[in-house]
Parts: sequence; structure tokens; C-alpha cells
Amino acid sequence: MTQRTGKAANGRVPNPTKRLRLGLGIMLTLLLVVGGKLFLVQGLDVGGMAEAALNKRMTQTVLPAERGSILDSSGTVLANSVIRYNVVVDQRLNTKTETFKRLDESKEKLVDVSRDQGLTELAAVLGMDKDAIEEAVTGDSRYYIVAKDVKPDVEDRISKLQIPGIVTEGISKRVYPNGSVAGGIIGFLKDGTTGQAGIEQTQDELLRGKDGERLFEIGADGLRIPVGVDELTPPEDGKDVKLTINSDLQYFAQQAIQSQSDKLGAEWGVIIVMDAKTGDLVAMADTNSPDPNDPGRVAAKDRGVRAVTAAYEPGSVQKMMTVAALIEEGKAGPLDTFTLGPTYTVNGQTFSDSFAHGTEERTLAGILGYSMNTGTVMAGQRLSKEQRYEWLKKFGIGEAPDVGLPATASGILTPWEQWDGRQEYTVLFGQGVSQSTLQTVRAFQSVANNGVMLQPRLIDSYISPDGTEEKVPAAPSRQVVSDSTAQQVQDILESAVTEGQIKDAAIDGYRVGAKTGTSESPCDDGAGFCGYTASIVGMAPMDDPRFIVEVVLQRPKGSIYGITQGPVFRSVMSQALRTYNVQPSTGEPARLPQFAK
Repeated sequence: MTQRTGKAANGRVPNPTKRLRLGLGIMLTLLLVVGGKLFLVQGLDVGGMAEAALNKRMTQTVLPAERGSILDSSGTVLANSVIRYNVVVDQRLNTKTETFKRLDESKEKLVDVSRDQGLTELAAVLGMDKDAIEEAVTGDSRYYIVAKDVKPDVEDRISKLQIPGIVTEGISKRVYPNGSVAGGIIGFLKDGTTGQAGIEQTQDELLRGKDGERLFEIGADGLRIPVGVDELTPPEDGKDVKLTINSDLQYFAQQAIQSQSDKLGAEWGVIIVMDAKTGDLVAMADTNSPDPNDPGRVAAKDRGVRAVTAAYEPGSVQKMMTVAALIEEGKAGPLDTFTLGPTYTVNGQTFSDSFAHGTEERTLAGILGYSMNTGTVMAGQRLSKEQRYEWLKKFGIGEAPDVGLPATASGILTPWEQWDGRQEYTVLFGQGVSQSTLQTVRAFQSVANNGVMLQPRLIDSYISPDGTEEKVPAAPSRQVVSDSTAQQVQDILESAVTEGQIKDAAIDGYRVGAKTGTSESPCDDGAGFCGYTASIVGMAPMDDPRFIVEVVLQRPKGSIYGITQGPVFRSVMSQALRTYNVQPSTGEPARLPQFAK
């Protein structure tokens, strides 16, 4: 049998080598295409697919910054934050996991850990029963809290366990150790994070700091990849805010004004204690002061600081400014005399005093010492209307003091061109004008400080987390009256205590100067007047005045002529002098005659 050779249709014999080469060429071409694609995807990542995949695997945990503390002048903590964590589980991820891998740092390799072992370790770290942990992590909930308020060191140990589905959430708890002491000044937080009132509100940005974060990779099964990306951006804690407030004196003042307000059925009361040499507010007390731990327990109207927010007609405390202006302008001196009848009428406006008297010869000192409206108007006429207005402005009336608290009142000082026929005289004794308690205290501070007005200070310094303290510079001072005028006004104020009607403000061992004030209080609906505002403001020791104290009560009940704030003033001023170890007076007190000789 003859063997036949295979031929193609065209009669040619096929070439095996050529076929092999063609096949190899096709394979190389395919490999080149695939390799190029892999190079584009994995090497150049033109479409960002690798980055997108990484981002999809990344999980972020916020590391909250610690909110700065609020401190009193001696460093006592008034507000403090503590960082705590909630331990949270995604039960779906944990329940379906029998084993997981954990990086053993000591051996630098991955090890297998059973779910049961992980939960046993978690129970030990949390100090919980193993069965309770098992129950908490079992189920189909995406979010279940296993434990609350875990401390940072415990949170760190939990993170290192790397148990599937277990994460921690940082929370910040604000604590106010002294309760309602300076509660309105300190303020409180909204939803535990944002300042809502007081220093917490105005200093929120500095106090809150900047949160950090932790980024790590998780796999498609929801488990953390032990050798994957793990990036930590530490939080930047907030700064502490140190106040000028003395918390012990603040407590004493709050108790004093609350007791007086309750005794007389007043709507509210305030006390301010200011250091005349520095402008520091060492106490600023309100009745019904809120406890920042639970501010909702008091009415919303009581949660602020009325010493700076409430503007009212100050009454006769304003006579000090009229007397100072007369002396500085050379219009009158402390012993100048004025003949005063039972009433005084000028330009159709009649004025009377709070007590009945016949025609008397009074000194300027006696006019203030007995708080006479008739004499104040008679003497004040020597100042033009424009001068009266300008002197009130010089003493800071109409100018809101900036002490770092919200809603600070500037009061009302109407331009002198708009005064009516009566207001041009009533402003001389504190009616037809309104101001806050702090504005009145600031005016008296200038007289106590040799005529130099210092702006009130409530924030003393900011303290960084590393302990660096940055003092808040004092605002520029200004000379309101001369040293000579200030001394003469001090003598007049002291004589109001030694010779005038304010004898119950006297303090054994210390020379004291003071002035009382009473004014009608407008009704809340603006229709007429409802009650009175009663106050006293003074300074001590008069040898070299150190402190200014003002006591104010709004609408106390009873006869206004029977109400005196002298004992409360005396109590708080005495406490301030003791607290700061101010030496008793050594010189003789001023005793300017109240009547003409």
C-alpha cells in the first residue's frame, strides 16, 4: 500500500514551524496587552482604581480634643472636661466571625485568634462578665453600645484587641465641680459640645481645640487589616481660660445677695466686687445663679449675668459723677454752700428730696451726704447741658464694658440735644439715663484710682496644653478726672459715711466711702413704674482704696425708705478685705461738714 503525503487544497504542503510561530506571536501579543493593562492599572493607576479601592477600605475614627478648663484666679477648676469612650459593636460582623487575625507585635507576625478568646479578653479589659459581653455582641444590629464612659487607657487596650465589629467612639463630658458658684459667668454647653452661654460661649473656639483622627483599613469581610494602613493624627487640646474671679469670695457674695433678695422679696439682685488697682472683677454674683451641670433647673432669664446685661436707671449713685464734674470744671468745691428750700423749681420743673426739711444751708459734701435732689439740680445747673452729657460719657455711661461675656448692655444715654425740659436735670441724679451695674462700678473705680479709669477685666490669661500661660493685656486706661479732683470726691464719699446718711456702711478698722441710689423701675410692659431699684456702691479702705463693691436689688417689697443695703455692702466688703489681707486703716477719716457753718 502506497503512503500518501497530505497537501493543502492548493497542492502545497503545510509548514508546522510557521504555524507555531503564528501561535506564539498571538500569545505574546495577548500577554503584552494584558501586561500593559496590568501596568496601567497597578503601576500608573490612570483611572485611580487602586486609590478608590484603598479609600473604600479606609475607616475613620474621630479622636476628640479635650476641651480646655475654666479656672478661677488661684487655679481652682470651675469647668473641666474628661475624655471618655463608648464601646460599640456591629453585631453582624462579630457574630459571623469564628476566628480573626491579629498582629502579634512581639513576634511581628499575624496570629489566629478565636472569637471566644477575643471576647474573653474584652470582658477582662472592661471588667465585665463574659456572658454579658457575649449577649451584647450577638445579634444583627449594626450599632449596639457594649459599654459607656470608658477611660482613654482602657480604650487603647480595646483597640489593640482588634476584635471584628468592635470600635470605640470618643465623647467629652463637661463637669462643673462647684455647681452654681459663678454659674452664669461660666455658662454651659449645648448638646455637650458647643458653648451656649457665658465664658463657654464667648471663648468656645479657644476652649474646644481641634479633633484628631485615626485611619485604618478594613477588608471586604469588614475585619481590620492588621498590616494595613494605620494613620494617627493626634488631637490638639483646647486652651484653659483663667478668670479673675475668686471662687471663695464669689460664693460668699452669692450667698449674701440671695439672702437679701429672699428677705425682701426682690425680683433679682447682683453684687460686684472689683479691684480698683487692676480693674479685676474678683466677684460678680447673681441671685438664682444656674448650676451649669443642670442649667434647666432655673428660668432662662436667670441664666445670664445681670451685672452686665441688665440696664436700669441708677438713681442717686449718679450724683458722684455730677459732683466730680463740678469740681473738675471749677464750678464748685466740697465746702461751697447752697441755700435749699423744701423744694426747688427751675424752668417750670419742681424737684423735692426723699425727706422733709425746711430751708437749709448745705455744703456740696452735705448735698451728696444726704442725697438731696434739690441741691444736686441747683449745683448741677452750673454745668451746661452739653457738659452734663460729656461728663457722663467720660465716666463710661453709654459705653458697654467688654469683659468677654455675651449680651453686655451699653445702657441708654440720649444725646443732650434730645433731652426734654425735665430730663436735662434728672440726668444729674441718675434718672432719664440707664446703665448696667458694671458701668456704675467702673465709674467709681476711676475715682478710687486717682482719676484713672481701668477697663474691667474678667479673663486673666489663656493657658496652652503645654502649660504656657499667656496673659490677657489690660485695655488702655484713661484719665477721667485729675488726681486732686478724685481725692476731693473720695473725701465727700467718706464723709457721707462718717457724717451723712450712710453710717450703716461703716466697717470697724477701715475707712469707707459710699453712695446709695434709689430709682423707679419701669413696668415690664412699659406702662408706668412698678417698684424701685435700690443700690449702694462704695470703696475701701479710703487711705488707698483697694476694692469697689456695689449691691443692687430690683423691686424689693416694702417701704423703700425702710430698705437699706448697708449691712450687705459691709459684709461683702469686709470679706473682700479679709480675703486679700488688706491692712486696716491708720489715718483719720474725712469728716467734711454737711451744713454751712
